[in-house]
Amino acid sequence: MDKDIVRAVIVGAAGRMGMRVLAAIHESPNVFLAAAVERPDHPYLGRDIGEIAGLEKWNIPLSGALKEVIASGDVVIEFTNAESSLKDLKVAAENGKSAVIGSTGFSASQMQEVQFLTQKVPCVLSPNMSVGVNVMFKVIADLAKILGEDYDVEVVEAHHRMKKDAPSGTAMKMGQILAQALRRNFDQVSTYERKGIIGERKRAEIGMQTIRAGDIVGEHTVIFGGLGERLEVTHRAHSRDNFARGAVRAAAWVAKQKPGLFDMQDVLGLK
Repeated sequence: MDKDIVRAVIVGAAGRMGMRVLAAIHESPNVFLAAAVERPDHPYLGRDIGEIAGLEKWNIPLSGALKEVIASGDVVIEFTNAESSLKDLKVAAENGKSAVIGSTGFSASQMQEVQFLTQKVPCVLSPNMSVGVNVMFKVIADLAKILGEDYDVEVVEAHHRMKKDAPSGTAMKMGQILAQALRRNFDQVSTYERKGIIGERKRAEIGMQTIRAGDIVGEHTVIFGGLGERLEVTHRAHSRDNFARGAVRAAAWVAKQKPGLFDMQDVLGLK
């Protein structure tokens, strides 16, 4: 196989995001599918993943264990949950394989373990693989520095009713970026709920507001509110395809990196 070709193993392949990643790989000229993995009790185990995804037959059966198929790939693409992603990153590290993780909700202790494991292998971990969202990360940091203390900052995010974590990992990342740009401690200034007689808004607050409804793919708005004017930056995802294409782009990039923990800002050259 061509040395520029990257062989990907998708974990969570039969899920909503897994299916979109499969479609993105199907269109990619330099990332090929090596294996597809799902939970051990998934009803589609053993079936051809191409047929499951509604594509042509790929002669790649859906596996129930990453350990069984990881040798066939160069990089693991993982969109499940924090706990499962950490377990799979351990398997990747043990086998010297790169990883792309789009899961959210990692605790501080889990992130410490991620930092340790990525001393052995390269990993792109990002709450949002969208190119547009990652450009927005950079833009809001620049705006916060320019506008400074005279503007109140709020982050509003909306997602589908099935999403389990709140606020979204993307919104949390935005809050952290804004706090860093404004030289504030995010854990101290973030405000997640307002109800009743709460008094005047504190100048340093970074509001984090959550909406859950219907089948909203993902919307994120950062509001900079000043006296007499308001500036808003919004990203709306129309489908999961932009996340999937970003993940495939990250896979092609990370497979050629030295060990370390990276994000989409690194992949896109925005740092």
